[in-house]
Amino acid sequence: MEIAEELAKQQKAISVAEFFEKNRQILGFDSAPRALITCVKEAVDNSLDACEDAGILPDIFVQIKKNGEYYQVIVEDNGPGIVQEEIPRVFAKLLYGSRFHTLRQSRGQQGIGISAAVLYSQLTSGRPTKVISKIAPDRPARYCELLINTAKNEPEILKSEDMDWERPRGTRVELEMEGTYVRGRRQSVYGSLKSTAIVNPHARLTLVEPEGNVEVFERATESLPKKAYAISPHPDGIELGELIKLLRYTDKKKLRVFLKETFSSIGAISAQELCSRAGLDPEVAPTGLDHDAASRLHSAFKQIKVKSPPVDCLSPIGEELIKAGLEKEFRLDYIATTVRPVSVYSGNPFLVEVGLGYGGELEKESRIELLRFANRVPLVYQQGACAVTHAVESVSWKNYSLGQPTGSGVPVGPAVLLVHIASTNIPFTSESKDAVADMPEILTEIDLGLKEVARKLRRYLSRQSVLSERREKEEIIRKILPRIAQKLSDVLEKELPDIGPVVAKIMGNLLVFRKVERNNGQLSVKIQVENHSEQLRSFKLHEVLAVQADCVSPAAKVIPLGDGYDYHWKLSIAPGQSTTLSYSITAEGAALKEPVIEGLEAEIVTGARVI
Repeated sequence: MEIAEELAKQQKAISVAEFFEKNRQILGFDSAPRALITCVKEAVDNSLDACEDAGILPDIFVQIKKNGEYYQVIVEDNGPGIVQEEIPRVFAKLLYGSRFHTLRQSRGQQGIGISAAVLYSQLTSGRPTKVISKIAPDRPARYCELLINTAKNEPEILKSEDMDWERPRGTRVELEMEGTYVRGRRQSVYGSLKSTAIVNPHARLTLVEPEGNVEVFERATESLPKKAYAISPHPDGIELGELIKLLRYTDKKKLRVFLKETFSSIGAISAQELCSRAGLDPEVAPTGLDHDAASRLHSAFKQIKVKSPPVDCLSPIGEELIKAGLEKEFRLDYIATTVRPVSVYSGNPFLVEVGLGYGGELEKESRIELLRFANRVPLVYQQGACAVTHAVESVSWKNYSLGQPTGSGVPVGPAVLLVHIASTNIPFTSESKDAVADMPEILTEIDLGLKEVARKLRRYLSRQSVLSERREKEEIIRKILPRIAQKLSDVLEKELPDIGPVVAKIMGNLLVFRKVERNNGQLSVKIQVENHSEQLRSFKLHEVLAVQADCVSPAAKVIPLGDGYDYHWKLSIAPGQSTTLSYSITAEGAALKEPVIEGLEAEIVTGARVI
């Protein structure tokens, strides 16, 4: 027998499960601590996606138990549940899922995550994965014990039966595996869930650690994220090979119909123009086009201007919720946010969101904390290999008041930087989904987003520097003026004057002073507000009263409180101008509190408390 024939007998197909069984490090199971984190992350991602697809506010329970030499991981959610027939394939078949062929933003796309965790569990502990799922309150829950047949990449069902479960609906998965539980840093189960809570402020996450400690990450909003809808591929950036594949396997009979119905942002006029530029008959059958015709059509895509892809395929966090998420997990003095417009790489729509928190309790002398996210999922490992990190390192942060000792690299200072990429297809560098590839379009958008929040930070710090100088100046004035006033009062034998108006004029502040007159059991109150600065000042002035007021002028908005009423006015006062507010109350409600100003810095206000 010839050698070639002998070698041919040794050739056989390799199951994807067998491949990952021998190369588990590719999926993020390369160390004991990371294996535990990856398992929890994949299960939580599945739960979040399921809850959001069903329009349910996620309430996810995670428990880690030490069970002899292994760790037991339990993840339970309040989602829609999984129908009985699908449970084995969802958990025990790699590359099985509903999102791979769909162009919309989602956490999971490849159908590897949770089944990879099941594979790692059975490899290291030899035990099956236990799943409970319930789809309706009036239906029994289904209990399954599963293994993966790695030779066939098919599920093996060891047990499957109905059972009672107290939840009205939801899914619970229980895995046992080798691992190491670490605490107190970002590369930990706790750190991963904390990061997840920041960019998923609509979710409540509960973690029970091995020693019994319970951590609850409460939701910051009752609103679900905007639903992402599936779209067709965008022509901008599509590869020639992809176009040839679409042409070859389409069921459309005419080229113009194929272009209009296969791609987003192409209408009848655009389709006609594409055919004209490519020198092709719009009525020709797409499947009949040869390589040369497809190449001309591909070139025509780059010659016409096509509108941006629909944005409803993406579900960004939004500036308000980025701010709420950062405020929930960090104590900060200032937060700047931005959301970039939708862009396209290789036909895939994406957008970049950036949040920058500064000050508070963050360390001043260490590198800033960099939080990387892709489709609301934290990227915990491979920071140095990620496009987000590369973009951060390329910015000259010294120009924006943050330290950068070597002139490049991650900056130093009391700051936390959040970068979120939302896309229909995140270009990860590997199956472990820990780092984003250096796509030029993505790098550009991250760079623009970083510089936008950096400029906001620079303006804030510049403003704080000016206010600091004002504080120092006012402190000196307030030390000197009272002494001068006391001396003048003693020499002239007159009552000690109020130095507030003088300080306001010297400092160029907004002055608020109140005058009260008693008249037949009534108090007539006048509040004079003077703008001694050189800028228009817009703000709210609050008066919190124990009783209702009469003769309020101008009219104020009134908010009932538990122990009184909040009267407030929206005011805009030009430089050098003043306004007067007035009202009357009964003498019984005479315990007047200090007026409150909302919307201005405390350093530019005299005579009122600032919130």
